[in-house]
Amino acid sequence: MAKPVVGIQMYSLRDQTEIDFLGTLEKVSKIGYTAVEFAGFFKTPAIELKSKLKELGLTAPSVHVPLNFSDSKHMESDFAGQIEYAKELGVSYIITPWAPLPEQPSKDNVKYLIDVFTKCAQQVRAAGMQYGYHNHEFEFKLVEKQPIIDQLLSGIPTELMMMEFDLGWVHIAGYKPADYLKKYKSRVPLVHLKDFSKGLRDAEIGQGEVGYSQLLSELEPAGVAYMFVEQEQFASSSLESAANNYKFLKEHGFA
Repeated sequence: MAKPVVGIQMYSLRDQTEIDFLGTLEKVSKIGYTAVEFAGFFKTPAIELKSKLKELGLTAPSVHVPLNFSDSKHMESDFAGQIEYAKELGVSYIITPWAPLPEQPSKDNVKYLIDVFTKCAQQVRAAGMQYGYHNHEFEFKLVEKQPIIDQLLSGIPTELMMMEFDLGWVHIAGYKPADYLKKYKSRVPLVHLKDFSKGLRDAEIGQGEVGYSQLLSELEPAGVAYMFVEQEQFASSSLESAANNYKFLKEHGFA
């Protein structure tokens, strides 16, 4: 086992990337991050982005690719185009960042997602990459007395779908992130580090209520290879918070 690589989900810096995508990657590298996870490419050709990553010494193991749930007829073909880009970029994991669920989900809703994710996983696997899912808190709602997330993971073979647990959202859902890391040990190569203060407001890592000072020690035993900082609200600026988050992780021996 090895300590997870410290990365950042680029959505955290969307106010910067919208202005200068490649320039923001340079700033990320200067802070000290060695990995990035994308949530959009701003029409940048894959070959150009791959070259920039190499120049900066950054790795991009994963990308977030939303599925076109609003148009099921074109979901597969739309996804195929994203897979092609990701393959050219050289990533290892394609992650679905969100899926629709009603306020009171049913077993049929769960079965629908299992079917969709299984088909997506087969597409990704055929292209030589791995497929995964990233949670929020609503996937922990109970259907027939069992959290939906557990039903998804039991309904899809491990070799088809890995999990990118967002540890902050697991906490908000009322569960212990450490318990889920242990339960799905070796099925969680990636995690999101997201912290929350009271009132569901984003906080810098270690400044909220999730308890990362203790939780970080659970990552390596669970087989986590990459941890990505994610933050959407900032006391000062996205770049300042990105630097503070990196500093926290470095102080805890992860950079």
